[in-house]
Amino acid sequence: MPTVVLGVTGCIGAYKACEVLRELQKRDVDVHVVMTRHATEFVSPMTFEALSRHAVFVDQFRLGENGDIRHISLADAAELLLVAPATANVLAKFARGIADDALSTLHLATRAPLLLAPAMNVNMFEHPAVAENLAILRARGATVIEPGSGYLACGWLGKGRLAEVPDIVEAAMAALQRRRDLAGLQVVVSAGPTIEDLDPVRFISNRSSGKMGYRVAEAARDRGAAVTLVSGPTALADPPGLRTVRVRSAAEMEQAVLRESAGADVVVMAAAVADWRPANRSDHKVKKEVAARSIELERTTDILAALGREKGPRFLVGFAAETDDVVGYARGKLVAKNADLIVANDVSGAGVGFDADDNAATLVDSAGEVVVERTSKRALAERIWDRVRELRGARG
Repeated sequence: MPTVVLGVTGCIGAYKACEVLRELQKRDVDVHVVMTRHATEFVSPMTFEALSRHAVFVDQFRLGENGDIRHISLADAAELLLVAPATANVLAKFARGIADDALSTLHLATRAPLLLAPAMNVNMFEHPAVAENLAILRARGATVIEPGSGYLACGWLGKGRLAEVPDIVEAAMAALQRRRDLAGLQVVVSAGPTIEDLDPVRFISNRSSGKMGYRVAEAARDRGAAVTLVSGPTALADPPGLRTVRVRSAAEMEQAVLRESAGADVVVMAAAVADWRPANRSDHKVKKEVAARSIELERTTDILAALGREKGPRFLVGFAAETDDVVGYARGKLVAKNADLIVANDVSGAGVGFDADDNAATLVDSAGEVVVERTSKRALAERIWDRVRELRGARG
């Protein structure tokens, strides 16, 4: 029986949390409730205790029945943290790492997936601070159930009311299903750019920040896979809970990926590996007075193609960053590289792709295409893994 921690915050929609709890119980889910002080102004803790048959967690300084520290014991037991309704206040606390009550402290202590169902006045929901906090939380992997539109409790008309109970419950069950669906898989993900040195000062590179590859690796980790991340030079910290191998050049990326992929079940080549490198690297800074006006280049190894030639039982995912005929080039790459899935990005648009927190893509495979509209890179990473599971399952 999976365990869900249901966070309830101070909003008129708190009464619907009772229905969410009951519907989850009908799905054989064990629900523990954490309430903010303001939530108790709308629904009493006794109501949730009677429904859940567990003591409601409100006071973070009160020990559990067995003397346990509840924000730790519940955080450890949770397979999903669902906050419904999620007010603007709790979104801000979660985004900024504030821990000043039972719910916000538990949020920092848990490794469980986070599912948020915002509810508030339309002006509050559209406020730039709320939008920014939601973007931060999405980038960290949180799933947001969009609020509904219509008449609000305050009498206004607009977007902001708590999503319908069936939608919240279905999202919770989907999150629980994802929780360990990659358990047992060995996954290798490449990320970031490579740097090809001209001399000790100058180099050739590209605009990749590594964010997309890092989100792919983190999503696989959170779904139970054993993950090795092979990263080119980025400003990103090594993600916890997985193994990171740092490289600099295309040659180093090639060696590391081929080595780490030897026993992998799935390899995702999200790195933007340089296609060319200087044919002659100088060990000393080349003075501009004597520097050549042209640089002789040589091809680097196509790592995705090398993996495709010796693919074996591995599932191979490639990326294609294009500015025109995106799907056409991706489909050609799928065949030429013997890949199983190509994530095709149109990098010509503003706000998506290189160095952005959002992305949009078309997932191209031999069975067809799946279009993913603009979303956070973490959300796109989840869609990629959903498709990998579907395709691996279809081929047995």
